[in-house]
Amino acid sequence: EAEKVALKELDRLSRIPTQSPEYSVARTYIEWLADLPWSKSSKDTVDIKKAWKILEKDHYGLKKVKERVLEYIAVSSLVERMKGPILGLVGPPGGGKTSLARSVARATNREFARLSLGGVRDEAEIRGHRRTYIGALPGKILQSLKKAGTSNPVFLLDEIDKVGTDFRGDPSSALLEVLDPEQNSTFSDHYLEIPVDLSNVLFVATANMLDPISAPLRDRMDIIEIPGYTAYEKVKIAREYLIPKQLDMHGISNENMTITDDALDLVTQYAWPGNVRELENTLERAVLLAGGEKLQRRDLPEALQRDDIDSDDDVWALRPA
Repeated sequence: EAEKVALKELDRLSRIPTQSPEYSVARTYIEWLADLPWSKSSKDTVDIKKAWKILEKDHYGLKKVKERVLEYIAVSSLVERMKGPILGLVGPPGGGKTSLARSVARATNREFARLSLGGVRDEAEIRGHRRTYIGALPGKILQSLKKAGTSNPVFLLDEIDKVGTDFRGDPSSALLEVLDPEQNSTFSDHYLEIPVDLSNVLFVATANMLDPISAPLRDRMDIIEIPGYTAYEKVKIAREYLIPKQLDMHGISNENMTITDDALDLVTQYAWPGNVRELENTLERAVLLAGGEKLQRRDLPEALQRDDIDSDDDVWALRPA
């Protein structure tokens, strides 16, 4: 169907004078039709053990999400065509929801696309503008699909609970068709006016709270609660993931400097409960500030002690949990 429309539009373009304003409108439309990945798709991985290793390496815990992804990989290896699930990850800020979606893309061997919905109030952001408007373009869904280059990426809808409504329409209502497995195989954009198949896309939506999300939209998602991390889990995450990352970012090897258990215990107390992002920021300040002049002279302390971190309250501007 898309090919028929494109050839018809190309034939019309050949009869339009190049000086006419309609020429650039028709040309842009044809270019969008040609650039969209109608039949190009990446091959899903069917190696469950490899996918599990990737998910385990990138994130600690989050067992339900990992199991759901592995279930999808297992079933899709048995059937020729399977509709992508729509995962809804709900939890406090800084819990690793956004980075988890990137890990899912790596585990399934798919491209990654991201659309931030925070503060979006215009329905045209989702469905695009009609071609009658000057400078009209498709919506962000198709723009992200074009950027991904495949018809089956992992598509992250970030902060879906922050979508607003005003006189320009309700974007959350426009998302109903996108996130409905029974309808998104014929998603219609106002600009293209041709059905686009989104059924192969693996949608992952993130939110901090469920209440602001409309009931019909919640009904279309497989809601997975991501609770805040306990103190034990935060220490484990810091040891296995965050400390090596921060030391590497600042050009310090694990052999040159370590952080003692007492010092790490104090750092996890300063960071808000369940917030891994703030824990990482706190560790970064510990590496930068606690060493002080020693870090500048490359005379590194063998181990960062509790007293090093808690010694200067004025410089060490942290808020206890």
